[in-house]
Amino acid sequence: MTVVTIHIYPYVTPQCMILVTGGAGYIGSHCAIRLIEEGKDIVIFDSLELGHKETVDTLRSVSKGSKVEFVQGDLKNPSDIRSVFEKYDIDAVVHFAAYSQVAESMKDPQKYYYNNVYGTLNLLSAMKDARVGKIVFSSTAATYGEPEYVPIDEVHPQMPINPYGNSKLMVERIMDDYSRAYGLRSVRLRYFNVVGADGRIGEWHVPETHLVPNVLKSVLSPGGVFSMFGTDYDTRDGTCVRDYIDVRDLIDAHILALSYLDKGGETDYFNLGTNDGSTVREVFSECEAVVGSKIQVNECARRPGDPAVLIADNQKAKSVLGWEPKHTLKESVETAWSWEQKLN
Repeated sequence: MTVVTIHIYPYVTPQCMILVTGGAGYIGSHCAIRLIEEGKDIVIFDSLELGHKETVDTLRSVSKGSKVEFVQGDLKNPSDIRSVFEKYDIDAVVHFAAYSQVAESMKDPQKYYYNNVYGTLNLLSAMKDARVGKIVFSSTAATYGEPEYVPIDEVHPQMPINPYGNSKLMVERIMDDYSRAYGLRSVRLRYFNVVGADGRIGEWHVPETHLVPNVLKSVLSPGGVFSMFGTDYDTRDGTCVRDYIDVRDLIDAHILALSYLDKGGETDYFNLGTNDGSTVREVFSECEAVVGSKIQVNECARRPGDPAVLIADNQKAKSVLGWEPKHTLKESVETAWSWEQKLN
């Protein structure tokens, strides 16, 4: 009698992928690199208008087995994003793709509504049709407008004072409706001021509009002078107070938000900040200390639309997501300085 041995191999379900829109940009790439390090398969969707192909190459280079797919496309073109859901098995989305310059939004609001709102509608429509029901959204403290009190908690009125903040708030409202009507659950993370770098990737905007990289760039530019806008605010040294959150801590919250949704968490929103603030002069002094030399500065008049103080109340993110910021401003500036030297 012949004995036939039959080997039964268990069926292994392919790992679903996480879509990272704007994954070649500053914050999106930091999220992508963390997901890769955690063994997740990801699809990066980016137009490369503001992101960088070199960043995608870096992300691929750190992968130790995870799939890192890249699709160059524009959310304003519905077919671009729909093709992603047709080609890949997407489980969840982390949505960073947006324009984010306040001053530019004042000059060209149509650009911001068309890209940030219409583009996101195309993404949500594609998700709904593909039955992908989880998204983490990159929102902003700009949805609050002029603060009525500080620190700002999540029940603070949302009354934006610029089209950028309006566009983000519109998307938040749309996501509420999609959650109620279609069961598409979202976590909206309202950033305060993001700073720092991973080291392999970092902040790379053209033009640069953020405080810390602009201070540091003035050191590396021959004859460079940093322009400090507004020195007559009602604050401890006359300059604006902002809540600076390290990009690595920020990404911790995104990973926790994905886990929250995976476990069945309902649509919600959270502030991401440190619950503390630093003035522009204090940040400038921290930059001088890290660089190890004096930095030339030109004190200028206030810019329109800059509130005197913006500080986050982060207790909700701590209690619901279990999130805790870990890095100091000094550590953030040190990583930003290392990155600027690499870019230069």
